Amino acid sequence: MKGRRSQLVLLVVAVLAGYWLLPISGRVVVFPGDAEAGLWPHFVVEQAEAGATATVKVIDVEPWTFVQLLVASVPAEPQGEAVDSAGTWTWTWTYVVPSARGYDLRFYRDCHTGCVERGRTSLGVPESLERGGTATKLGIVMPRLDRDWHGRSGWAVEITYALRSDDPYWGIDDLARRVAAHCAKGLRVLVRVDYEQRQSLPPTDDYVALAQYLAYFRRLARDDRLQGVYGYIVGSDFNTFDAAMLMPDSPITPAWYARVFSGYGEEPLHSDNVVQVVRSENPSVRVIAGPLRPWAQDRIAVEGANSAAPWLDYMHAVVAMLDASATAKAAVGVAAAGPDGFDVQAPGSPDVPEMAGHLRADEPYTDLPRAAWGNAQAGFRVYKDWLEVINAYPTTRGMPVYVVSTNTYDRGAGIPPAQNYPKGWLTAALDVINSEPQIQALVWFLDDFPHSDEWDWFSLTEQPGRLVDAAEEFDLLLRSP
Repeated sequence: MKGRRSQLVLLVVAVLAGYWLLPISGRVVVFPGDAEAGLWPHFVVEQAEAGATATVKVIDVEPWTFVQLLVASVPAEPQGEAVDSAGTWTWTWTYVVPSARGYDLRFYRDCHTGCVERGRTSLGVPESLERGGTATKLGIVMPRLDRDWHGRSGWAVEITYALRSDDPYWGIDDLARRVAAHCAKGLRVLVRVDYEQRQSLPPTDDYVALAQYLAYFRRLARDDRLQGVYGYIVGSDFNTFDAAMLMPDSPITPAWYARVFSGYGEEPLHSDNVVQVVRSENPSVRVIAGPLRPWAQDRIAVEGANSAAPWLDYMHAVVAMLDASATAKAAVGVAAAGPDGFDVQAPGSPDVPEMAGHLRADEPYTDLPRAAWGNAQAGFRVYKDWLEVINAYPTTRGMPVYVVSTNTYDRGAGIPPAQNYPKGWLTAALDVINSEPQIQALVWFLDDFPHSDEWDWFSLTEQPGRLVDAAEEFDLLLRSP
């Protein structure tokens, strides 16, 4: 019986595959799993040629709300829903057929709280995905979807905002589409989650805003479309007044950051914090502490600090509090309540006075301690200062570190990399990072931002000025063994 059943299954597959390859239109009814067991949903597809518009009906016995259909990871156009006397619900969509060979359809429910996959099917033989091969530490923020990675498994960094969850581009639907495209290329995807533009985290001591932020993290972690995400980065630049523009009189303190991230200062059994919310929905995804801005002189309150390097005081305070919080939770039986790693910034400084006598492109190889800053690094090797802080605490020692923002932007002088990039700098930076086993990624900021020209002077896609050299170098490094 078993052998006969297998033969029947193979016959059905062969018939469907052969039917799909015929140059005709028609209707296909697809029953996922074992049709005799009455599994739902069912897909009824009015086929069409590649480039033409096709119609699909999804039939189910449950009146799902907030549904979505993705065709080859692209949302289909909803055409309405109906219920019949037998109690089955039918949703209708149209879409442009993406491939003459084959593609996937995936039906999701409850997308207002994080899309849950209800059913999927494939028509024909879907085109093989461009899976990445040899891993590289090289990556880029906001990579364009058609970028050629030359078969390398690099890093892609995307950004989203809790208060723009349903907006075009910044919201969760467009984010899911980009994540799917990156994962199809074999990239490892990091997603930075801010509260709002120019407000990295919920305003300090605003617990309503905190609840909104946590709800968005829950939605991201629950969403089946985002299961390919490698890790979520919690905020960015929060040691600056620029990161708290919704409430400029209430900057983000280290204690508030640690409170939001892992519940620092609260009862250890409380779980209203990012790391525990995410782990409750998706225990396999990483939760990564966000980056501070190096050399920022904003003197946000750090108890007992009076050094000439306030960015390092702030970092020490944050890591100490994350360590204390994880230790307190472990003592009451709450495991894995700390970060899975740290995102840091490491901008290059090829034109600082300390580089006198050195080649500008060799800046990543050059220690640039500045006496006025207590010998803190003044250039790319600031990453060493960050590592020293991270490795100073028991629960964070040796954790993975991701340099998720680098270029040669001179913030103090306002000189972008389009003007000051020295040919060979990125090659040197990657060479340095490849020798640092604790550092997992070196990510250029940025690739492509099609909505305005705000970031053109940083863009490897636009390649203005000296960025033509950086763009060629990035491509050549991907091609290198």
